[in-house]
Amino acid sequence: MALFSRMSREELLVAEAKLLEKYNAFKAKSMQLDMSRGKPAPAQLNLSNGILSMPIDNYINCEGIDVRNYGILNGILECRQLFADLLDIPIDNIIIGGNSSLNLIYDAFTRLYIFGSLGSTPWGKLDKVKILCPVPGYDRHFAICEELGFEMINIPMSESGPDMDMVEMLAAKDPAVKGILCVPLYSNPDGICYSDETVERLAKMPTAAEDFKIFWDNAYAVHHVYKEVKLRNIFDACKQYGTEDRILYFFSTSKITFPGSGVALVASGDRYIEDIRRRFGKQTIGYSKVNQLETYNFFRTPDNVKAHMKKLGNLLKSKFNIVLEKLDSEFKDTDLLKWHKPMGGYFISVYTMDGCARETVRLAKEAGLTLTGAGASYPYGVDPRDSNIRIAPSYPDEEELKQAMDLFCICVKLAAVKKLLEK
Repeated sequence: MALFSRMSREELLVAEAKLLEKYNAFKAKSMQLDMSRGKPAPAQLNLSNGILSMPIDNYINCEGIDVRNYGILNGILECRQLFADLLDIPIDNIIIGGNSSLNLIYDAFTRLYIFGSLGSTPWGKLDKVKILCPVPGYDRHFAICEELGFEMINIPMSESGPDMDMVEMLAAKDPAVKGILCVPLYSNPDGICYSDETVERLAKMPTAAEDFKIFWDNAYAVHHVYKEVKLRNIFDACKQYGTEDRILYFFSTSKITFPGSGVALVASGDRYIEDIRRRFGKQTIGYSKVNQLETYNFFRTPDNVKAHMKKLGNLLKSKFNIVLEKLDSEFKDTDLLKWHKPMGGYFISVYTMDGCARETVRLAKEAGLTLTGAGASYPYGVDPRDSNIRIAPSYPDEEELKQAMDLFCICVKLAAVKKLLEK
């Protein structure tokens, strides 16, 4: 394909006319395609139907407690042990919550806002709270920070994680910098995996704020698609430097079993998990232990979780392949689009020519394809380059996904031609 940036105005006008013909043909079909969120497809959900069909013939858990009744604020022991073994984190430092890790993240921020951490000043009483935000990142993290009035600071991402020189500099000099948001494995949306060095630097770095927190949202800890990438254990790294209470670790089965009825966990260091547990005791008498027991009975062992995730990964791989092969065929060696090939996770992140992401998303929407909003992967919804778009290929079936990618590629090209003609 000829590089659009090298075309004359006349050549660009010819290219635009051809693209508009294809684009209008799609519009005439009145399709309704959706790649806006990372929703599991029905075929993925069907892999977990055994949770619904397996009868619970014994409601007494391994500690002799009836899970139908009140109690067990930490979550049932067998479920905590399953996740402790799966994630290699201390069982005594885990609390099982409800179905949503996002809910636990929101709770973590609001506890810090109202009560502070281990005797520190509540964040809500401070003049300024700043949060370091690796970008592009997870829009729902940013929404929480914005709602609470925290200032978000963009941190560029590299192939090994956030720019640690920048992170260390900001955290060390400014006591208002209170934390960093991390999706450390197969990051949302780029699919970047934090290197061992990055994890160690986060664990050992000096911070001007005594209550600095690492919001460790390990959402895709077992979501391997092309190969399994090993993430350094954040608890081991922090234990080495005496910073375990810096950790706020989150995980859930939302994209492993059912998003509406999975289980989630929060984990932290010895002192801070006790602080969280004390607050939990005022908030709830306990989350659904029946749901926890059903989840445990379905999996039983980490090996069974991994076998389940291999099946799920194969379903995702076929869809990732459709997207990546289409991008290769349409944009390889061009100046129109760049992208990351993730090894796992749920998303594929692409970068249009500067100034073209919003127009690409608008054109797609007008022709029947809903994408995640341009700018959503940045704090305040503002992508400084107007370039990043997150593709979520999991939900459409393969035929729908092929049509969606055909239309997406047309929209990318059409937005680029329009931008070049403006110049």
